[in-house]
Amino acid sequence: MRGTVASIYRHPVKGLTPEPMGKVTLEAGAYFPHDRDYAIEVGPSGFDPENPKHISKQRFTVLARFPALARVKTRLDDATGVFHVGDAHGFGVETRLDTADGRASLERFLQAFLGEDAPGKLRVLESPPGYRFMDHPQGHVSVMNLASVRDVARAIGQDIDPLRFRANIYIDGLKPWVEDEWVTGQKIALGAAELAMFKPIVRCVATHVNLDTGERDIDMVAQLREHFGRDTLGHYFAVTATGQVSLGAELVS
Repeated sequence: MRGTVASIYRHPVKGLTPEPMGKVTLEAGAYFPHDRDYAIEVGPSGFDPENPKHISKQRFTVLARFPALARVKTRLDDATGVFHVGDAHGFGVETRLDTADGRASLERFLQAFLGEDAPGKLRVLESPPGYRFMDHPQGHVSVMNLASVRDVARAIGQDIDPLRFRANIYIDGLKPWVEDEWVTGQKIALGAAELAMFKPIVRCVATHVNLDTGERDIDMVAQLREHFGRDTLGHYFAVTATGQVSLGAELVS
């Protein structure tokens, strides 16, 4: 089984804009770098940074709960540490996520954007060492087969933006659904890194959201069940050997 890396993405803030990358170094035993470093809780989530435990994504500002968030576009500038956030009307702020004042600025922006849809006070949380705000506590790196996404689009007769699935690494050149051959613990070579498959990703209503309009326009879960008898698409992996992954790098399993 061979494919190539078509795109690489990180999500610095859980639920907000994916950011493209040209390359990434994956470290053994670690999460995807700077992915879900921050999350924004809606009302007290119960998260304790001194004793971090997995918390349901529904406690945070995510597309599954607030589809309109897709209209908010964000970007983190690594060189300056500035976090850019804005809406379709050109209103936005430049702030920082590594300062209390900067996080408060982002909280105010999103509180105003969501309005009454946010039933509690928003608060930006920073992940403590060794923890990330993942949908699954062992979902260190997510990998998606683009051919399978295209097959879903063919079945439902509608184009699908692969970014709906919020993966880290998108692979092209594979046959549709060939990734179903991966079993738990199976290792793959991805560029210079080695990964072990953990589990398929169960999809949720976040994938229903149009990333341009912020509206739910495809019942993706129902379509997967109707046409393919499944509710999974994509896989979680753990990194077992450190190495760099670049655009065009080869996947071999």
